[in-house]
Amino acid sequence: MTTQRNPWLALYALVVGFFMILLDMTIVSVANPTIMRELHTDMTKVIWVTSAYLLTYAVPLLVTGRLGDRFGPKNIYLIGLVVFTLASLWCGLSGSVDMLIAARAVQGLGAALMTPQTMAVITRTFPPDKRGAAMGLWGGVAGLATLVGPILGGVLVDQLGWNWIFYINVPVGIVAFVLAMWLVPALPTHRHKFDFVGVALSGIGMFLLVFGIQEGNAHNWNAWIWGMIIAGLVVFALFVVNQARSKTEPLVPMSLFRDRNFTLSSVAIAAMGAAITSMMVPAYFYLQAVRDYSPTKSALIFAPMAIVTGFTAPFIGKISDRMPPRIIPTIGFVLFAASVFGFAALMKPDSSIPVFIVIGAVAGLSNSCIWAPLASTATRNLPVQQAGAGAGVYNTTRQIGSVLGSAVISALIANRMTAQHLSGGKFSEGAGPAKLPAFILHPFSTALSQSMYLPAAILLIGVIASALFVRSGKSKPGTPVDADRVPVDVGH
Repeated sequence: MTTQRNPWLALYALVVGFFMILLDMTIVSVANPTIMRELHTDMTKVIWVTSAYLLTYAVPLLVTGRLGDRFGPKNIYLIGLVVFTLASLWCGLSGSVDMLIAARAVQGLGAALMTPQTMAVITRTFPPDKRGAAMGLWGGVAGLATLVGPILGGVLVDQLGWNWIFYINVPVGIVAFVLAMWLVPALPTHRHKFDFVGVALSGIGMFLLVFGIQEGNAHNWNAWIWGMIIAGLVVFALFVVNQARSKTEPLVPMSLFRDRNFTLSSVAIAAMGAAITSMMVPAYFYLQAVRDYSPTKSALIFAPMAIVTGFTAPFIGKISDRMPPRIIPTIGFVLFAASVFGFAALMKPDSSIPVFIVIGAVAGLSNSCIWAPLASTATRNLPVQQAGAGAGVYNTTRQIGSVLGSAVISALIANRMTAQHLSGGKFSEGAGPAKLPAFILHPFSTALSQSMYLPAAILLIGVIASALFVRSGKSKPGTPVDADRVPVDVGH
């Protein structure tokens, strides 16, 4: 539906908050080594700072969109913005890693309230022939946040301290609130039935699985850790049964997965989320701990990756619409996997940083072949009445991939550190990774390099999934191919 107000003004207001959410998914990774050192914690705990945010961001996404339909997307967006901004202040004031993890969990909840509302406003205020341009701005903001996040994080950590990567959200949040109050229209609401059982099962299953995986190495993978992981899988199975049997409004309509391209896109975007999240952790520890780069300098090493993505994404987006859906994403996943394998091979104490930068630029090109084409393919074959649900499930699978990637990389790094005899005094809790002794550099970089093979291997799942796409209209005969589609969040 359209409104009398200029929808672009509402979109400009909303992308301020959207930019802040995406910034917080990337800005923390460059600060992890400093947080680890200054809060006297270990690598597993510091990765929980990211995992807690991703976990509470991912789980509620299936229901927060419906909250917007019921109570108005503007109202839920503003509530989420207030929660996010206050939680950011709490993050900055945290004096211990446990308090920071708790604050990040609340921050993730705020982000989960905000994200679906920005999608809903685009869908309901832009006519179908203008949504492509609106999503172009949306995708551009995502690329800018990916570029600015680590660099801004590096500058803030170097000049003011890690706390300021969170304090910066407070003035931005206030500006975003004023703009949204002023420019975003109040849209009609619709009644929904809420599947609280489904929400509970998905949340419990995700927590058990993530906690078990991430804490496994710290507890020697004992019986209760395996019990948590198995319990998480059982609860997830119950969630699937619950959704399949639901007669009202399930969180995940299982009929979506009858569409081959949607199912494969969901698998591919989950792999992408897991790979991006898990890649950055060992990469920044390598640059700062092994190469002794400042947070700012280490972030600049990855700047070409985001710059190339930003410049090439519009061009690739245009040509991908004219080609079979499998071509561009498959090429993208192959290039990205090769790039990450290249990073892993280069992560040595004396390797060539210029080559590292060049590989990063290739990774940037691969990213522009994945995000937008994959999002477009996901809902292209879905009927109109399922497009909104499809967008929500697609976004959720991406976030689930991210949180599982964060958990698994934590466990793998801890395992590889132990294999390199870096547990105990040689890499003690609270010592942080700064100024490592020379005799530790080689085993430390070896452990990080071996960990980098995880995201590279995960991307191969994306290669297989995207290679199996079929041409539009073939996966579901009779389905309107170019129907009024709901856009999918293509943020990184």
